[in-house]
Amino acid sequence: MYRLNVLYNQPTDPAAFDEYYFNTHMPLAGNIPGLRGATVSKTETLDGSTPDVYLITTLDFDSKEALGAGLSSPEGKAVAADVPNFATGGVTMVGSDVTVFDFN
Repeated sequence: MYRLNVLYNQPTDPAAFDEYYFNTHMPLAGNIPGLRGATVSKTETLDGSTPDVYLITTLDFDSKEALGAGLSSPEGKAVAADVPNFATGGVTMVGSDVTVFDFN
């Protein structure tokens, strides 16, 4: 599995970010060919301070090549073009090969 990790920094208006992200952006992302699943995590710090990263999204693909094909598709390009509409704090994207450890 290959994972695209998308880290969104603190937005200028968190409520507006959430509204747009969950109701507009993620439905668009769901159309990316080859996308097997997504996980969205809102962040918090252990000491209660405001973290630099507001939200982390992980997008799972079968391979790095599948990610590339998905992002190069018209649907992937539409998702990328949508990011400036809500990510006012900036965004960082990093890919990673995934190794899963099951401790159950």
